[in-house]
This record gives sequence, C-alpha cells and structure tokens, in this order.
Amino acid sequence: MKRVVITGAGTINALGHSTAATLEAMREGRCGIGPLEFRDVDRLAIKIGGQVRDFEAEGRFNRQQMALYDRFTQFTLFAAEEAIRQSGLEFIGELAAKSGVVLGTAGGGVSTWDDNYRSVYEDGKNRVHPFVVPKLMNNAAASHVSMEYNLKGPSYTVSTACASSNHAMAQAFQMVRSGMSPAMITGGSESMLCFGGVKAWEGLRVMSKDACRPFSANRNGMVQGEGAGIFVFEEYEHARARGAEILCEIVGYAMSSDAADIVMPSKQGAARAISGALKDAGVNASEVGYINAHGTGTAANDKTECAAVADVFGPHADSLMMSSTKSMHGHLIGGTGAVELLACIMALRDGVIAPTIGYEEPDPECALDVVPNEAREAKVSVALSNAFAFGGLNAVLALKRV
Repeated sequence: MKRVVITGAGTINALGHSTAATLEAMREGRCGIGPLEFRDVDRLAIKIGGQVRDFEAEGRFNRQQMALYDRFTQFTLFAAEEAIRQSGLEFIGELAAKSGVVLGTAGGGVSTWDDNYRSVYEDGKNRVHPFVVPKLMNNAAASHVSMEYNLKGPSYTVSTACASSNHAMAQAFQMVRSGMSPAMITGGSESMLCFGGVKAWEGLRVMSKDACRPFSANRNGMVQGEGAGIFVFEEYEHARARGAEILCEIVGYAMSSDAADIVMPSKQGAARAISGALKDAGVNASEVGYINAHGTGTAANDKTECAAVADVFGPHADSLMMSSTKSMHGHLIGGTGAVELLACIMALRDGVIAPTIGYEEPDPECALDVVPNEAREAKVSVALSNAFAFGGLNAVLALKRV
C-alpha cells in the first residue's frame, strides 16, 4: 500500500473565496450565514443560508462556458484551479493517463433544474436550452475538471446526500493507496440555494430560521450553505520526489450503512464508521486529538454523533476536541465534507482548532469538548472528519500530521 498525502487545496464557500481566506475566517470564528438573496426568497419560510457572495461567474467564464456550467460546476472549477495550482502538478503523459477525478454532490445542477422548471411550468415556454441535460447532470463538474486539466484516469461522481464528499475522497484515497493512480483530484461541491432547493428542504422541518447552533441545548435546526472544496491527493513518494509542499497525510477511512431509517441517524452506524476508520488507519483511539463533527445543529444528529464518539473513544472522549464548522459556513450537503476537511488540515498543520460558534447552552446529551465559540491552539497529530447522511450512509476519514 502506498502512502497518500494532500498537496493542494482549494475552496469557495460562505467564509471565503480561497483556502487562506476560509481558514482565517475559521480562526476568527466568523459567521458566513446571513439573509438569502435570490428570486422569490420572500415566499420562503427559511430566509437564511451560507450563501457565496461577490462571485461574478460572468467575469470568469465565457458565454459558451456559462451555457454549460451550473453554479455547482462553476464553484468546482474555481476551487480546482486553486488546488491544482498549489500542488504544482501538470497532467501530461503517463501522469495524465492514470490520474482522475472523483467528486461528490447530492443535487448537481439544482439551479438549472429550478430555472428550467420555471421556464416551462410558470412562463409557459415549450422549449429549453439544448444544453440543459449536460448542465444539470451530477457528473458535469467532474467531467469539466477532467477536460480542463487533461485527467484521463478514473473519473466519476458520487452522490450519497450529505456524505457525498467523504465517500468521494475515500475512493480517491483508495485509488492512490492501491497504486492505481499517482494522483487524484477529489472533494465535492453543492449549490442548492435557490427557491426550489430551499423549499424542498423546508418540507423536512429540520431547518433553523435564525442560526446554526450545533451541540447547544437551544439548537433548532440546520442551515444550508453552498460552495466547493477540492483537493489533490498524491502518492507520498511521488510528491516528495518533486519537492511538493505536503499539507497532511490521509491514513484511513471507513464507510457504513445504518440499514435502519431514511432520515433518523443511528449511533451504531456512526460508531462503526468511526472505529473502522481508526482500524484502517492503524491508529489508536488515544492518538486522535480532533474530530470535525458532522454537527448539523439538529436535535437528532448532534446527540447521536456525541453518543457514537463516546462509545468508540470511551474515557478518551473527555480529552477529545470536536467542533462543527457548519455553524460558520452552513451545511453544504454533498459538498460539506470537502470544505470541512480544511478544518482538519488547519488542526494538523497549523495547530489551530476551528470553533463551534453559536454555542449558548450546554446539553447533557452533547457533553464533549465542542470548542465553543473561540478557536483554540493545540498540537494535534491525528484528526477525523465525520459525515453521516440521510439514507443512513456514513463515511469517516482519518488524517495525520506529516
């Protein structure tokens, strides 16, 4: 088995249009959640979200590209450019032939769906743009990244609701670890912040109207976000031979299914994924210093996740730090695990633990150190990133300081 490291990271989300800006916002405990701005928002009961501001797609992409790129694809290409530029890789020859793209998204081109349903059903038009299908398909972002960067190896999209990015990154990791690919572009993106996207989530009655407060006793629901997180996963010796900067090492993963309920989380399913990731990584529970929690801010998720962590880590759970950055950037659904991986990199590389902001009241069912409201300096050698999705699909990644 090969060692796998991260040599590039890029993002765009409600906290910033780059990795540096996002990590600075996380260190400051800044909130990127605010009033939503799009057509017919006044018809919604939920009017807040982690919306990407000041992103001018028309200035970055030409007219032909705009006809093909849904907002989730635009975010992906924006973040991929930063990640690949940082990595210093140029995909030519055998490297191009073997390297690929595995990305996560839950909804794909939701804005394109929304716009064209309006066109047909509300405006009464009988035709849509001929590129609607290639624009809205879930694999559009992965395909455009592969074309833009000459990536001819295994490339596809994973769609497992809120665990999409973690599942995608786990599979990219396995491809590099097995020797199938020397490098993979991976992560995820989502852009559901349009009228139809928010209206659909309203129906679940799990959304907060005022703030995301993970683990706080007065939490009242999740808040949607949007954006992308993209990474370059590279074989360690390949990266070292070319003198690449290594951000951290991916050392293990695990996936599990609750096989129980379509929306209610299972402590046992989450615990199996967490313990499986530790086993795959070959690390002891006592070595883990930080967990980036799924931490949605719903009553059910937060207490279930805390119970799972307590079960797996036993007495060590009391000395763990576990925070939810969704309190700052919102829940990016299929892209959330990718943006949250940045908090793990920051913990391992910089020794800074991102906080859970909005924390107001202790909850006895969430009695872990959730790093409330302020970032913390701490030396961490191993971190986990949790993702637990509707449908009972779980994926946990283990990372290590290099």
